[in-house]
Amino acid sequence: MSSTSGTTTSHQFKKLLLSDQLEFICEAHNGLSAKIVQEAGFRGIWASGLSISAQFGVRDNNEASWTQILEVLEFMSDATTIPILLDGDTGYGNFNNMQRLVRKLEQRHIAAVCIEDKLFPKMNSFIKGNAQPMADMQEFCGKIKAGKDAQTDPDFSIIARVEAFICGWGLAEALRRAEAYHQAGADGILIHSALSVPDEIISFKQEWGNRCPVVIVPTKYYATPTDVFRQHGFSMVIWANHMLRAAVAAMQKTARTLKKQEHLLSIEDKVASVSEIFRLQNSAELQEAEDRYLPKGVENTSAIVLAASRGYELGELTEHQPKTMVVIQGRPILSHIVDTYNAVGIKDIVVVRGYKKETVNLPNLTYVDNDDFADAGELDSLLKALQSRKGPARSTIVSYGDVLFNKYIPQSLCQENDDFVIFVDSNWQEQTSYARLGGFTECTIPNSRRAFNAKIYLKQIGNNIPQTCIHGVCMGFLKVSPGATELITAIIVELLLNPANRKATISQLLQELLRRQYPVRVLYTVGHWLDINSLDDVVQAGSF
Repeated sequence: MSSTSGTTTSHQFKKLLLSDQLEFICEAHNGLSAKIVQEAGFRGIWASGLSISAQFGVRDNNEASWTQILEVLEFMSDATTIPILLDGDTGYGNFNNMQRLVRKLEQRHIAAVCIEDKLFPKMNSFIKGNAQPMADMQEFCGKIKAGKDAQTDPDFSIIARVEAFICGWGLAEALRRAEAYHQAGADGILIHSALSVPDEIISFKQEWGNRCPVVIVPTKYYATPTDVFRQHGFSMVIWANHMLRAAVAAMQKTARTLKKQEHLLSIEDKVASVSEIFRLQNSAELQEAEDRYLPKGVENTSAIVLAASRGYELGELTEHQPKTMVVIQGRPILSHIVDTYNAVGIKDIVVVRGYKKETVNLPNLTYVDNDDFADAGELDSLLKALQSRKGPARSTIVSYGDVLFNKYIPQSLCQENDDFVIFVDSNWQEQTSYARLGGFTECTIPNSRRAFNAKIYLKQIGNNIPQTCIHGVCMGFLKVSPGATELITAIIVELLLNPANRKATISQLLQELLRRQYPVRVLYTVGHWLDINSLDDVVQAGSF
């Protein structure tokens, strides 16, 4: 339950109502305005029926349903820790509706409700007030009793709003009704007046004395000094609709200025900054939650897609475009790859292009050109991509531009902290055509139940491993940690100094890591990927 200093909001409101000094609460009409009211230092909020209906763009005549009001209240309650007094109109129906309303308000930690003694559907008090009929006094008393019987929180408050002055009935009727409502169990009386002077409410308070707290709404008699309210012993003042009215005035002025000036310079320094909106929305809490709950490493991971080659094996399909741009299910292979990375939060993607590079032009990607693609290999493309990176080192996933894969693959790679991590498909007997990607592998443990909770590492990789030692096929995915980025860049540079390594592959890089005794972590899978290496693969990819 919303609270401040360990007390419920209903208890806070009851203390305000019974305080021996004049207290003030301020109108709000949604979660944002409620938070602003709390930050301003107010100890309570008036959830104004006029303001909530106005922000919906409808009249204050019960045109917004009570369930729509409840939804707004829930956002207001979630955004704040101070008590909220709902302007509950007439209780949205009879005694039965009143009981259900009280139960629903308590569920949302609303501290109190104010109901007025007019007929449902109500009309705003400042619109032809003298012509508005009042509710039957005994029926209204029954509604108060029903609300008090329905509450389970002993501190929940019901304020009875007396409209006798508004409807032209005078002081005697106001006092008669206030006493009846007080005897029915109302925790306080709100005495309302449409005069521009406080005469009616003062005459009421002088006759009423201190039988129970009296709340006022000085919207019309706004020129009255606040000390007058203190001198006469009122309990609470409601600033009833001024947040909405201030917002409307500011929005109207801003809209007119933008229409006239047709540029933002005229208003930018007169409106709240975007960062202030983020602060009010508590965006920092979301960032902390992401750090706590999202898979580790995703937010600091980039991807490199090696897509420089043509893909002669696809024949005419790659005559005018590289394989990565071959259309699968209505979109290029590269588009599917990018979507999968994006799905796990990887947005920083570098694509190395070469053959027909001008056709590789998807948006929101960083491109590195390898114009030597015909005479160079995968490591040459990878080096160009690594050397293009600016800023602090990040985890990097390297993959091919002709391999479709499930998001499980990058998601799993991001969760590992080892410097070098690869994926191995243990269903190697059916993947012999994939050996070109990274070669067959022998690992410290074959894929089995024993491997589920074990850390597995690469022992050897290549196409000359004895069949009895093969544990799977390398899928071409390599994750490099931030701390190992500089190391692997240096190793590639050293390898490429030898002309014999001009067309070196990822498999050869892994062999070099093993030769230098750098551990390469292995993650097993069975499926979840598809290498587009033939026309049959293109057809199969249609249902991947």
